[in-house]
Amino acid sequence: MDMTEIAARGLVLLGCGKMGSAMLAGWLKGGLPATSVWVQDPYPSDWVKASGVHVNVELPEKPAIVLIAVKPQMMGEALPVLKGYGGGGTLFVSVAAGTSIAQFEGILGADTPIVRAMPNTPAAVGKGITAMVGNAPCGASDLDGADMLLAAVGQVVRLNHEGQMDAVTGVSGSGPAYVFHMIETLAAAGVAQGLPDDLSMALAKATVAGAGALAESADESPSQLRVNVTSPNGTTQAALDVLMNETDGFPPLLQRAVEAATKRSEELSRG
Repeated sequence: MDMTEIAARGLVLLGCGKMGSAMLAGWLKGGLPATSVWVQDPYPSDWVKASGVHVNVELPEKPAIVLIAVKPQMMGEALPVLKGYGGGGTLFVSVAAGTSIAQFEGILGADTPIVRAMPNTPAAVGKGITAMVGNAPCGASDLDGADMLLAAVGQVVRLNHEGQMDAVTGVSGSGPAYVFHMIETLAAAGVAQGLPDDLSMALAKATVAGAGALAESADESPSQLRVNVTSPNGTTQAALDVLMNETDGFPPLLQRAVEAATKRSEELSRG
């Protein structure tokens, strides 16, 4: 499935909040005609209404793709409306957290091609990463089509099986919040050492953003980048002796945090 087929047959976007809007902007920027997109959302933004897409009107007969971006608690009400698209011919792609492929199959039919995906919030600036996995009816063309659409907001990785999705949630789905909290605490630590609030926050934001960009673009591993900036018995080494402590440093703390998020994702998926 390519953009030409999607443009010809149409794409239905169910839910157009922050994530849906970010993807829509990426698709339109990538060349998908606005007239090939049907948005269903009870509260569409002014930008969506002015974008040229079809908003809350009669849907096409058999679209190429239905992308589901509603909140999990709205799924029970929203999805049955699209039941007629089940059974094959239309690919369903879900970025809704906590809703398993089996739950979709129960409504749409087990022979419906369904891709479950987990993006994260940096998708809003085109810097997200999305993990995706398809069910048995998904062919290579379906997976490629979903990959292409999800790549509009950042990188895409494919999972071996759906059971990995809870751990993905713990690492990348919830992960941006961990980094935001690190920025908060790093800035607060600078203030505790005598820096003005605004200066310390500016330093913390730029340091985390710059280090992340370097880690992503460098050939060296993050471990090697850490070694590169750490002089023996220097200031960075003094800080890392605290942060890398195996009792109360980053390693055990992040291990517990990711484990807690993964377990909570498992609980939510079970309902």
